[in-house]
Amino acid sequence: MSDSAHPLLPAATPLLHDGADGVQVGGVDARDGLVLGPDGADVVALLRGLDGRRAQRTVLGDAARDGLDPGMVAGVLDGLRAAGLLVDLDAGDLLAAAAGPAAAARTAPELPAAVARPGGWRARRQAVVVVEGATRVGTPLAAMLAASGVGRVTVRDPGLTAAGDAVVGGLSAADEGRPRALAAADAVRRASPLTDLRPLPSHAGADLVVLARPWAASDPLVAGIQRAGVPHLVATVRGETGVVGPLVVPGVTSCLHCADLHRRDADPRWPRLAAQLTAGEPPPSGSTITCLLTAATAALQVLAYLDGSAAPGVLEATVELRPPHLTPRMRRWPAHRGCHCGAGGDAVPTSGTGAPATRASDPATPPAGADGLRQGTMGG
Repeated sequence: MSDSAHPLLPAATPLLHDGADGVQVGGVDARDGLVLGPDGADVVALLRGLDGRRAQRTVLGDAARDGLDPGMVAGVLDGLRAAGLLVDLDAGDLLAAAAGPAAAARTAPELPAAVARPGGWRARRQAVVVVEGATRVGTPLAAMLAASGVGRVTVRDPGLTAAGDAVVGGLSAADEGRPRALAAADAVRRASPLTDLRPLPSHAGADLVVLARPWAASDPLVAGIQRAGVPHLVATVRGETGVVGPLVVPGVTSCLHCADLHRRDADPRWPRLAAQLTAGEPPPSGSTITCLLTAATAALQVLAYLDGSAAPGVLEATVELRPPHLTPRMRRWPAHRGCHCGAGGDAVPTSGTGAPATRASDPATPPAGADGLRQGTMGG
């Protein structure tokens, strides 16, 4: 490991004394731990000081000044890395982290998960996400993304807040009658005060657009997003069912029109029915648990894409969360031969960081829209 690495031991990692001057680091849950010998107590203060802001060479120099053997300390750090307990930051991650003690405290719990991804913390801080719809899913989702480090989060919604829009982590009862976009911005600000909430200029593009309205797939807005080549993700509740996906990479994966064509193939009445679904704004729906689980599932997919993970789980697929158990069920939506979106070639989707985001697939693809049998991890 380079001596320029900046080692971070998450503050929540347990450091437990075993009664014989030894110390156990972690190892109290599913993750491995590391047991330090009788000299372990001497390095507890050093371990607690591994906040990622000092290069390893500085950590070793400070240890020597405190009377510790630098070789022993280097061995401890290597052991922590081997156990997966230590996270190494780089200078770019530190520059992207917000300054100030309060911001640092908010960032600390997020860094270990973010820097383990190819894009690191910088990819999140530089990312721009637009959420279309300050709904019971859209607003909590925007707040989650901001709290997870996404640098700019814009919520678009022309409506006024109604009593039924209130949900934990989203719009509140006190927002009734206010413009939804402003109320959503306040909800995001409560979760992450330093997030950039400004609306995007007309010439600026987002890394990802989240469509949080119930029948966004049939919204005329989608055609413009598709033509502009902006990746987009559906995250909503339809009736009582949470729906996440598909995540569309224009020209590479199947699009929302592909899914509509598959629905039409299964039921020729579908275009007429869909027109009725989008004729007006449906009332808020979905239980609090359904909405928040849908938002969290969608946030996982967004971060997998922005961080450069190999395969977000909802490329050409949707995850449905159906009450009462809300067990994820997957449906596949391959490219439709009658759609002109350009999907179906050999190109590989890329994330906002340029890393491959390979199209998810099964050994045997079920019919379009059929329930998948796999219920694996949602995300990277």
